[in-house]
Amino acid sequence: MSVVGYEVAGAVATITLNRPEAMNSFNRAMRAELLETIGKAEADKNVRIVILRGEGRGFCAGADLTEERYQPVDVQLETEYKPILLAITEGKKIYIASVAGAAAGIGSALAMSCDMIFMSDDAYIYLAFAAIGLVPDGGANWHLLNALGYTGAFEAIVEGRKITADECLKLRVANAVVPRDELQDYTRQRAEKLARGAPLAQAAVKRILRKAGSLSLSETMTMEAGEQGALIDSEDFKSAVKAFFEKRKPEFSGK
Repeated sequence: MSVVGYEVAGAVATITLNRPEAMNSFNRAMRAELLETIGKAEADKNVRIVILRGEGRGFCAGADLTEERYQPVDVQLETEYKPILLAITEGKKIYIASVAGAAAGIGSALAMSCDMIFMSDDAYIYLAFAAIGLVPDGGANWHLLNALGYTGAFEAIVEGRKITADECLKLRVANAVVPRDELQDYTRQRAEKLARGAPLAQAAVKRILRKAGSLSLSETMTMEAGEQGALIDSEDFKSAVKAFFEKRKPEFSGK
């Protein structure tokens, strides 16, 4: 049985972590299948938006601590987790984390790697590392620092506390919080709305924002200029301008 599900409806793909009996914690099979499935979504020209969700009560409980260790943890993080997370942050598609229940450990990093996060009202990010004498990994330190600032990130990490969905919304870690029984439909509606947008421009915004934090203002402006120069020659831009003057909604082909 596959531990990662994959479905495509229109321009929206849904990737489902499917180990509900283990709160969708990562084992070797899930790491391999998730990377392969992300690659499948990236290669599909018809897919514009990817929803990442967990089956059952929780989104992802992090690493499966019951799995027998077969390689040093630092090697595993570099060779098995890092490619997954960078495939999301550096991918061409827009990724939405649909988080119900717990996003714990490296599961929190998985959620925060996505471009948007929608949470159920009972969801939370749990930084469990302090309780077992470890530090956050999978880029969680980077994401938390950018979201909470140094003192906020330090407090959340060393106290190992749960950050509730409402707190995540207030801190802008999450984009929206809805009742659990509405999360799936809400995520789908938002994804379909995004899929009707301009995919080339969305991908360009993602590239710029992912890099802008490490660039100077001048370097960011140069990057913007390069992206704008490419977009203005696209069929999407030309057809959108025509639609604007004809007072109708544009249809974007991604070309």
